[in-house]
Amino acid sequence: MDELNDQRQQRIKKLDQLRQLGVAPYGTRFEVKDRAGQLTRLHGEKTKDVLEQEQISCTIAGRIVGLRRFGKAAFAVLQDGADRLQVYLKKDTLGEQAHQISEGLDLGDWIGVTGVLFRTKTNEFTVEVRTLTFLSKALRPLPEKWHGLTDVETRYRQRYVDLIANPQVHQIFALRSRIVSGIRAFLIERGFLEVETPMMHPIPGGAAAKPFVTHHNALGAELYLRIAPELYLKRLIVGGFPRVFEINRNFRNEGISTIHNPEFTMLEFYVSYADYHDLIVLTEELFGRLAQDILGTTTIDYQGTQINLGSPWRRWSYHQSILEVNSLPTSVLTNRDEALAAAQRLGVEVSPKESLVNILNEIFEETVEPRLQQPTFITDYPIEISPLARRKDSDPSLTDRFELYIAGREIANAFSELNDPLDQRERFETQAAKHAAGDEEAHRVDEDFLRALEYGMPPTAGEGIGIDRLVMLFTNQSSIRDVVLFPQLRPEK
Repeated sequence: MDELNDQRQQRIKKLDQLRQLGVAPYGTRFEVKDRAGQLTRLHGEKTKDVLEQEQISCTIAGRIVGLRRFGKAAFAVLQDGADRLQVYLKKDTLGEQAHQISEGLDLGDWIGVTGVLFRTKTNEFTVEVRTLTFLSKALRPLPEKWHGLTDVETRYRQRYVDLIANPQVHQIFALRSRIVSGIRAFLIERGFLEVETPMMHPIPGGAAAKPFVTHHNALGAELYLRIAPELYLKRLIVGGFPRVFEINRNFRNEGISTIHNPEFTMLEFYVSYADYHDLIVLTEELFGRLAQDILGTTTIDYQGTQINLGSPWRRWSYHQSILEVNSLPTSVLTNRDEALAAAQRLGVEVSPKESLVNILNEIFEETVEPRLQQPTFITDYPIEISPLARRKDSDPSLTDRFELYIAGREIANAFSELNDPLDQRERFETQAAKHAAGDEEAHRVDEDFLRALEYGMPPTAGEGIGIDRLVMLFTNQSSIRDVVLFPQLRPEK
């Protein structure tokens, strides 16, 4: 810490020296005419002779991330977004004042330069600086061993340092932006309307999750940060919008892991007059389109496994997957004691008091999910764990629902929506009883949503897709923290 303070004091002295030279250490506007990556793409392959002949002028700006001094000259590396370009600072070319400025430069400082492209004696593509503009003084040095920074605590807690040290991190978040833009374009082309719904709810709903609670002073009311926008989006279907979507932030008061962050981004969309079979086709089209447009292929590498996003994808019923993966008899699906014995035999930890449905779900999560590496639609979930989905006509104990799994984790959840207000009330009341018994993730009774359903909702299909997990897949990242700019962490000591 003393060393950090010493370096900081040295930089503050340099800041005062800049002021003595008449230079504002925290400057104003600078007109950037060129970008480092663009210059490299356009001219980076040209030979030394060609560059000397063409005399290409440029004006760039960036942060100094490399600095080598040689007498009255210096080479600096400017970082411009995810790209870097070397610049050459020479006293004879700069003039006295600019040379004095260059002698006080530190790693981390921001400068703007105008110069001419050339190649050094070692053939490095470089800008020979003619004019130097100081833009911003960095008072803190970059962390020790900042180049190629790998310490996860620093990377996630100080994302700004991570972005400086690791240009590939820029590329991950630039690709994330392209994915979100691609999703938006795909849906708008198909007649969807983008909407915004509340992030503070009087009743948490739309998912099984423990909410964050806040208080509104003026209303004198407890509110809950949104766990899902589902019930509001379906209100819009009732109101007459046939196709709606929202790219939204959700908040769930749950554990943190490589695939869970307390706040996360979801896409939710709803289609009138459709069922979950329509959404299977739409989902295949969406993922294939994104992969082709952004990555140029529908076959991607994820953590050493080749994932084929080309359609069609496998359809596999929930109960059938449990039976087939574990070679279990069909009687397990209806006999609780037999299911409990099967779980114990498979090494799946469940409470002896657990219900049959929950025992089977634990078996599914522990034994089936990890095997779902290639895109797979798991269909026909039990009604007990699908409180908002429509019953199957052929088997009222099941629902018209699917979850999409890729690389062993859930990416999307969809179903034909329950639009029977009496059935919905009955399920809400069942969930409310669970909540009263201590289940903090169970639904409450939402009277306003029930009132909306009583005005009539057309047959509708809805789907939620986890944007963070989708970005993990497309960028080959194993942790959600690597695709969220500022992940939640424990308080800093």
